[in-house]
Amino acid sequence: MHSKDSQPVDTLILGAKVFDGQGNEASVTDVAISDDRIMAIGKLNELPAKQVIDAKGLCLAPGFIDVHTHDDLEVLRNPNMAAKISQGVTTVITGNCGISAAPAVVSEAAPDPMNLLGALSEFKFATMAEYIHALQARPANVNVAALVGHTTLRNNVMDDLLRGANDAEIKHMCKELDAALAAGAIGLSTGLAYKNANQAPSDEVQAFGPVLKAHDAIYTTHLRTEFDAVIEAMDEAFAMEQAFDIKVIISHLKCAGKNNWGRAPELINRFSRQGSHSRCSCDAYPYAASSSTLDLKQVTSDFEIFITWSDPHPEMAERSLQDIADTWQLSLLESAKKLQPAGAVYHGLDEQDVAMILAFEKTMIGSDGLPCDPHPHPRLWGSFPRVLGKYARDEGIFSLTTAIHKMTGLSARNYGLTDRGEISVGKFADLVLFDSDAICDNATFIDSELPASGIHRVWTNGQPTFIDDQVVPAYSGKFLTSTGE
Repeated sequence: MHSKDSQPVDTLILGAKVFDGQGNEASVTDVAISDDRIMAIGKLNELPAKQVIDAKGLCLAPGFIDVHTHDDLEVLRNPNMAAKISQGVTTVITGNCGISAAPAVVSEAAPDPMNLLGALSEFKFATMAEYIHALQARPANVNVAALVGHTTLRNNVMDDLLRGANDAEIKHMCKELDAALAAGAIGLSTGLAYKNANQAPSDEVQAFGPVLKAHDAIYTTHLRTEFDAVIEAMDEAFAMEQAFDIKVIISHLKCAGKNNWGRAPELINRFSRQGSHSRCSCDAYPYAASSSTLDLKQVTSDFEIFITWSDPHPEMAERSLQDIADTWQLSLLESAKKLQPAGAVYHGLDEQDVAMILAFEKTMIGSDGLPCDPHPHPRLWGSFPRVLGKYARDEGIFSLTTAIHKMTGLSARNYGLTDRGEISVGKFADLVLFDSDAICDNATFIDSELPASGIHRVWTNGQPTFIDDQVVPAYSGKFLTSTGE
């Protein structure tokens, strides 16, 4: 029994079905919030509170952690972060696939695929410390943890990205990485499949290992290929763990291209060969289509390629590459060359592979959404509700408990996010209240910016950021490091 005279808590949530994010079964209970922390859990109906919310059995989970984003500049450009908050995401990991907004020195044009992050004028953070300062001065509705992009480092120090770096350039990149990690970045990402990093040999990547090890930082990678030689590309990634005992995370694990459909068991088995001690993991998005810049190496007639934007031919956006080729009476490859630079959605994955990789115990959930794309892949707005609705509730590939763990506690542990991803006393009050029967992604490949259904309320660090289909501009997000703020 609590004294009626005790200081009231800020928010009291009564009768929620609480999922702790750690994979334990849910229980119906009450949760109290004060300031940015969870103050109490249990039977709290007599606890004085400034605001009382009757959850009526709705599900209360830790705020979702989107481990794979390209929101580096979006959090500054649009701090409401509607695409993420509306689906229950309260933390984003930026700087994936080798591209980050900091530390970046871009004087003329941002090299592909850095151009996915934003306009040239937005690249104004020569150091990670400057980026962090900008976020702290103007916080967003979501928390941010940042990776350093390998391609960004290459851009800073190299005159030609279509070759391997020399010793002096590697030394310079390592120094920049060291400074960024010291400032608060949590690791390094590579995007070795992209032309501006593809010529970097394994030795160049391995040169960063000692720096990462010294900071207990992580290594995430968009593999050198996700097509036929995907296992060899995984071997290259796992070599970082073997050589330096650092945590390796494979980005958007997939079997890309028709030749590779059905290979999901092979990819999953490759993880087990690392041994039971391995801390390696991966993320995935819940769609059988990828999205990026238009890559000539991925042009094929095996599946539909949908053009989302084109600088020289904007009138061809939102049409299939085949349709454009027919109009121009050119081959697919010639048409793709004519459209560049451009963006595309590739319908090149198999649904069974997607489901199997999502269900893999080491898989976290990441949207890989592109907020600057004028016609974004629906994953930007729908990934997390889609996992909970389509894959957990409707298809039953895992339980709701497991689905939530994959987007909260598992992610917080793998990325070293202190006191996040868990509902327990003393943890940060990043929370999402949703209806497990109604939750559903609404964004489609045609109408791709529709908010999800079934999310009732979201709190970021104890402040409401989403109530009844409306984003609340609390701007209560924090910049996160692996040792806390």
